[in-house]
Amino acid sequence: MSVNEIRWHPLLGTWVIVASGRATRPWRDATCPFCPGAPETGYGWDVISLDNRYPSLSTSPSVTSTPPSFSKLEPGYGRCKVVIETTEHEGDLDTIPFQNLVKYVDILGRETAELAEDPGIKYVAPFRNKGELIGVSIHHPHSQIYALPFIPLRIERELASMEGYYKDKGSCLVCDIVKEEELGERVIYRNRDFILILPYYAQWPHECHIYPRRHFQLLSQLTDGEKESLSETLLVAVSMYNSLFNFSLPYMMVTHQAPVKGHYPHYHLHIEFYTIHRYADKLKYAAGIEWGYWAFTYDELPENRVKELKEALKRAVNRLKERGYNLRGELIP
Repeated sequence: MSVNEIRWHPLLGTWVIVASGRATRPWRDATCPFCPGAPETGYGWDVISLDNRYPSLSTSPSVTSTPPSFSKLEPGYGRCKVVIETTEHEGDLDTIPFQNLVKYVDILGRETAELAEDPGIKYVAPFRNKGELIGVSIHHPHSQIYALPFIPLRIERELASMEGYYKDKGSCLVCDIVKEEELGERVIYRNRDFILILPYYAQWPHECHIYPRRHFQLLSQLTDGEKESLSETLLVAVSMYNSLFNFSLPYMMVTHQAPVKGHYPHYHLHIEFYTIHRYADKLKYAAGIEWGYWAFTYDELPENRVKELKEALKRAVNRLKERGYNLRGELIP
């Protein structure tokens, strides 16, 4: 029997997802389930959203047994979606047509709105894993969306931080970060609606964040113009990463948005990229101090990494121009 349940971690005050059916999911199979003509995808599409065949959460979950007295057990109710960004089997967000990117961003917003209508869903988590070193099981370019029955602990910490900052300063934390950093050395790129920045408080080697200039909470609140601007910022970020060491760089891309139940006016949506390469031939291994204590160490000055990324972006822009794409925003020297 496939089990989908969530178990309470009493020491951390958060839920752990248990999904036994995930153990049998395809692992880098020679037959791609996401290419056109596959049973799940069919034909006649360019960007498509599907239910995950091996979900961590289910709308009809099964549980195992009674939990011990120090913990709690709940059915693993939720939805897991896959968003396939292109019909091409290989590639990244900087190689697919720009209109695919715009459709991709639009789908993330529409899925957020639709999943939010489910009474059992409290949080919608869109993310993208890329590269075998990150653990990707299928190479075809795709992202995932988890609709969760709880608010993740990291989001709870952000909610508390942003609300506390507002009570103390009377303004939005992320809005103030954008204002102070926008003309500074850590900003890499900006267009009308978004900035790309290596944050002062980065934890991963070339970690970058995308911050909206407008204050809003959910992907479903993007305007049509912001969808295009965000698509371009994603294009810039990924192209920059793939130009950094001149190979296709593994990364994790996660959207932090507000919970879909409740009112969170102090929260400010943003997107974070985590990279594991310190150099072309050296990885950042998150080990005891990071996982055991959540105290990340940064093996360089973040400002030096910014210089590397700005040089990489210059190379990326030249490659984009060769493909006929001219950026609408500006590189920050």
